[in-house]
Formats: sequence, C-alpha cells, structure tokens
Amino acid sequence: MTNYTFAETKGAKSAPLVFTFHGTGGSEQQFHGFASELSPTSAVVSPRGDVSEMGALRYFRRTAEGVYDMDDLAQRTAAMAAFLTTQKTRLTPPATWAFGYSNGANILASVAATHPNIVDRIALLHPLIPFTPPPQPGLKGRSVLITAGRRDPICPASQTQALADWLTTQDAEVTLEWHNGGHEIHQSEVNALAAFFSTSHMR
Repeated sequence: MTNYTFAETKGAKSAPLVFTFHGTGGSEQQFHGFASELSPTSAVVSPRGDVSEMGALRYFRRTAEGVYDMDDLAQRTAAMAAFLTTQKTRLTPPATWAFGYSNGANILASVAATHPNIVDRIALLHPLIPFTPPPQPGLKGRSVLITAGRRDPICPASQTQALADWLTTQDAEVTLEWHNGGHEIHQSEVNALAAFFSTSHMR
C-alpha cells in the first residue's frame, strides 16, 4: 500500500519539498505542474491515489458521499505518512510544504492529524472531515491554510468551519479563505495559496 505511483520534479537542495494531492478522479499530474509554478526551485512529489471508485482515483474508500470507511482511512493515512517520510528522507529538504484538493485535502488533513511533524506548511483546498479528530498537540505552531466555497454542495461550509476551529484549538496557525462559489477552485484560492507558499515563509 506504500508503493504509490508518483510524479516527481527535481529541485534545489535549498528549496522546500512540495507534495501535491489530487481530487477524486484526478491523477498525480493534476497539480504537479502548478506546484512548480508556485515554487519554481522546489522538488515536487505528487502521489497518485490507489483507490478506484468506479474508475475515479481516490486516496481512501468511502461508503457514500461524505461517509468514510474509517478503518480504510486509518490504514491509508498510515501508508501515506510512511510514503511522505520516505520521500523526505530521500530528498532531505530544509522544509516541507503540501497542498491537496477535495479528497487530496482530506488525506493530507488526516496525515497532519496523526503525524503532524511530516509537513511544515499545509494547504487544504475544499476539505471535508466529517468527524472530530482526537486532540493533536503536535499541530501547535503549524501553519495551515484552508480554502473553501460558502456554497460548496460537497464540503458544507459548516464542516469546513468545524475543521478550522478544531485546528485552531490545537494551536495551529490557521488562515481560512472563503469564496462565494461551490466546489470549484476560485482565483482567490490560487492567490491565497501562492501567498501561503511564498519563499518568505520558508523555514
């Protein structure tokens, strides 16, 4: 389960490593090139989801819209955490950034909630975590950007806010960027992501 197919772009040793995570039905290429636009000198690693839902690639199983197979989520979160750790060990970056959209945001959020030391700066585009994770003190001081649509029919605004509130309770440094649309990625989100991943934030 840890042998993910992934796209990779080489980068400078002095630049952050960037991980990207696609949405349901996407592939490792969905945001791979965009990550290089955000941080041109960075190495970029983009794993492909290894779960097929009627032919659409995902990172974990669900039984219905917004209803997750929690045992599968736990197993695949552990597998993804192991994969990310392996890539960090191989590339030895000075910092690690990651962003994901929809299902990709969900697996990234799950990794952060269970293995908070893997990624330094986390961006979650339209996440849906329909449960309250247990407390995670390791998120203290971690920088998290959440972007979402107030009329998103897939990721309700109330649950986006609940995730932001939970992260704030863990003492993460949370930025929440809303737009008035639905599940589509708005230009304001792109702008927020570019600012969030600017080199001035490297640490």
